[in-house]
Amino acid sequence: MPQGVSVRFAVLGPVRVWRGAEELDAGGPQARALLALLLLRAGQPVPVPEIVDVLWGPGPPPTALNVVRRHVGSLRRLLEPGLPARTPGHRLVRGAGGYRLVTDGVDVDLARFRALRQEARRAVNEGAPGRAVDLLGRALTLWAGPVASGVAPDVRERLGADGLERERLAALREAADAALQAAVPGAVLARLRQAAAAHPLDEPLLARLVLALAATGRRAEALATCRDACRRLAEELGIDPGPELQEAHRTALGGTGDGGPAEPPPAEGVVARPVVPAQLPHDLPAFTGRHTELAELLDPLAGGEPVGTVLVSALGGMAGVGKTTLAVHWAHRVADRYPDGQLYADLRGFAASGAVTDPGEAVRGFLHALGVPPEHVPQGLAAQAALYRSVLAGRRVLVLLDNARDAEQVRPLLPGTPGCLAIVTSRDDLTGLVAAHGARSLTLRPFDAGQARDFLAGRLGAGRIAAEPRAVDEIVARCAGLPLALACVAARAALRPEFPLAAVAAELREARGGLDGFTRPGTPVDVATVFSWSTRAVSSAAARLFRLLALHPGPDLSAATAAALAGLPPRRARSLLGELAAVHLVTEPAPGRYGFHDLLRAHAGDLLAEHHTEAERQEARDRLFRRYVERAHAAGVLLDPSGDVPAPPDARAVPFADDSAALAWLTAEHAALPAVLRAAATTGHDRYACLLAWSLEPYFERRAHWHDGLAAQRTALDAALRLADPALEARALRGLARAEGRLGLSDESRAHLDRALTLFTLAGDTVGRAGTHRSLGWACEQEGDLAGALRHNQLALELYRTAGSRPAQASVLNSVGWYHALRGEYRPALARCFEALALLQDLGDRYGQAATWDSIAYAYHCLGRHPHALLGYRNALTLYRALGVPYPEAGTLTRMGDTHLATGDREGARAAWEQALALLTRLGHPDAERVRERLAGREERSGAG
Repeated sequence: MPQGVSVRFAVLGPVRVWRGAEELDAGGPQARALLALLLLRAGQPVPVPEIVDVLWGPGPPPTALNVVRRHVGSLRRLLEPGLPARTPGHRLVRGAGGYRLVTDGVDVDLARFRALRQEARRAVNEGAPGRAVDLLGRALTLWAGPVASGVAPDVRERLGADGLERERLAALREAADAALQAAVPGAVLARLRQAAAAHPLDEPLLARLVLALAATGRRAEALATCRDACRRLAEELGIDPGPELQEAHRTALGGTGDGGPAEPPPAEGVVARPVVPAQLPHDLPAFTGRHTELAELLDPLAGGEPVGTVLVSALGGMAGVGKTTLAVHWAHRVADRYPDGQLYADLRGFAASGAVTDPGEAVRGFLHALGVPPEHVPQGLAAQAALYRSVLAGRRVLVLLDNARDAEQVRPLLPGTPGCLAIVTSRDDLTGLVAAHGARSLTLRPFDAGQARDFLAGRLGAGRIAAEPRAVDEIVARCAGLPLALACVAARAALRPEFPLAAVAAELREARGGLDGFTRPGTPVDVATVFSWSTRAVSSAAARLFRLLALHPGPDLSAATAAALAGLPPRRARSLLGELAAVHLVTEPAPGRYGFHDLLRAHAGDLLAEHHTEAERQEARDRLFRRYVERAHAAGVLLDPSGDVPAPPDARAVPFADDSAALAWLTAEHAALPAVLRAAATTGHDRYACLLAWSLEPYFERRAHWHDGLAAQRTALDAALRLADPALEARALRGLARAEGRLGLSDESRAHLDRALTLFTLAGDTVGRAGTHRSLGWACEQEGDLAGALRHNQLALELYRTAGSRPAQASVLNSVGWYHALRGEYRPALARCFEALALLQDLGDRYGQAATWDSIAYAYHCLGRHPHALLGYRNALTLYRALGVPYPEAGTLTRMGDTHLATGDREGARAAWEQALALLTRLGHPDAERVRERLAGREERSGAG
């Protein structure tokens, strides 16, 4: 072939070849089919047996191998004129038992199409949807008809050519989404109309057509299109429209023209913009003192960070000495050097309640702040820390780790990439960080008299300090140089500017001596005096609330929870919290969330023991635990309408608006919930511990927090056994068994389920028996006993009908349909599943609808109705992703991949399986190995999950 003359190929339409500007004759249909096969494999070797299978199917002639060789020779001479006979060429090469067409990635229209689509995705991520519309328009223009048109239909089917149509439709959906974002919906309208006419049952495509029509002012046509689509779905599939089409219809009815939801993003989808967290607490506007220490901290950064290193600085010192204040001020001073964000975590290393922050919890919080969806976070601290370091790779991020217990707690939270800065504060000297990570260590000491005076002057004004030097000296002495104590005094004095400082000093003097129980190693008794004096400065109601806050075991709480704890109306509690915050007895680290320093928590605990009887403390705990149980139960009912967790007696909680609101509350309280559960179990509130653990089960399931769920259910079982209540024991055993089953502990799970069923039967609990039969059915499925799985679920259905539980009936109807399908009984499977879907839609159970769409899709797949199956899977994925439930999403993706493979769409199959594998690997679930086998081609599947 002459040097410099390019060869181009087309397969998106008729199979064509050009050398320069000249089109070449690609041969007859069979030769074109061979060329199409080589082009579709994108430079990968195609084994000769596969070539034979594609060209002739199951009955090739005896001369098939010779014919293949002849076609290969002709194709070589076409691509490289002048090549001698039987001479290996450079374009079409032999290897790995087959043939490979060498291309450069831009000389094939399919490769250019994919490259343009990828560039368009980057444009969307960079906030340029208009450019994406242009790129995707160019990509779609490359399509001149069906892939490999002109090749015999049966050969095209074996090529998998029709499967590539999915890529074109996906690109068109992406173009529609970008056009709606860029406010140019008309740019894609003609293509959407044409594609919708060719694919009248493709709901995601139809939804975008409706949105584009509405956005261009064609509201009547949009509504008519939606009505026609619903009619076709009902007549041809016997189903109602899925969530995307329903949402598009609502948009068209509203006439907003704002666009609609994009196709569900893949599990590995790129975040639209890199998330830049800014989590640093507020800096003090009048920071004073610590000039020498601040200069020492800033010095290593004066010339920029050393290349190839991560800077770690450890600030040590006693409680209340101002470590956090200095660290936060320093972090704000240098924050502009870390444009990729600032992360902050209070590790609660010395919390009086003992609720130390688990490193895994902190890592998960950082991953969330960095834009990693919860369902993508793996199980296990090592895997989570590795993902955290990977996300930080190449970024410049500042990480502030406050109040660490020791080096072991800190290590998983340290960045691993050069250019990052980690600041750690602790009462511990953190020698492990110094030795292993080269941390720079700085120990803070209390203020000397001069620094303390400067501190007070910054808060109260230099004139007021200079006017009463003797009173200031006494205040400084009684505060022992601790900034925390000085801040409390300054806050009190600032609120009463008419008070002379001598009166403040006298009050401190009189307050001395009443809190010897608060004196701890490293904590001067006069600091306790300051705290006692501060609490006397607030109203009696605020002081009472301050004392009761010591009973809350978590890192912070809401005003509503504080109100419940104190038995107050929420508005009154908010007012009292504001009063406490004004004198620095509590802080508000986030809007509406309140906490306090460990020393102040300990002080509140001492005052609580001094001023309140054990009966009063138990009553307050009862109010606290009741609040959490009522809210968790209300959330659990929304997340799992088919559940049977008993409501707490005389429940008064206001229900959540929807499951999204319930999830938001659970997410906000996630750090506190395990601590509250443990506290309930250790303070004689075992029944509350049981109810809380069971109410949280749907949340842990949706978020794949199975280890948290396992710990909660073990606590519940211990509590139930202490109560010696067989009914509670049965529920606890079943809950524990479910958690064990998710983690692969099948032997323990089955034994606990058998025992639970016996106890429910003895107690005459019909609903409890039904729920246990469902769990036994799932266990049978994991063991391969499909007959047993179906039998248990049919028993559950009969029991739920007897009990009159519609939500549970709807859910188990789908389970019965699913097991019929697994057994090859597809007609009864579809009948049960469509019956379930109608009930679930009527009940508004989105989670149940997602599971049922998955079952319907699987049955359609097994019947060979693959377009119907793919539509069902897409509907399931839309719902699962909206709900944030990674484990069932992975199952749907796995089965969806099987359907793509059955249609010959190998690329679609691999994409779905890779997404499923990513989810399962991050969840640490054993099902990941089965997906790896699919990807490796070691397991031939027909769709079974």
